[in-house]
Amino acid sequence: MTVYEALKLCGGVIETLEKAGIKPGDHKYLRLFEDFRETRERGEKVAYIVACLSAQYNVSERSVYEIVKRLGSDCK
Repeated sequence: MTVYEALKLCGGVIETLEKAGIKPGDHKYLRLFEDFRETRERGEKVAYIVACLSAQYNVSERSVYEIVKRLGSDCK
């Protein structure tokens, strides 16, 4: 399958996601967001959670904050 064929097949879905304000690449962070929510529900402090997730998923702490904010927001 070529890139063209893949885009032709999934292009409509990607376009719909973009119109809703969703970055298609955010699928990589679903588990990170789930881990954040689970840990937060257990009562851990946000700064501690962010530091742990940053190390676990090898992203910066700033990125964790941005990912959590983006995935926790409503669609447009």
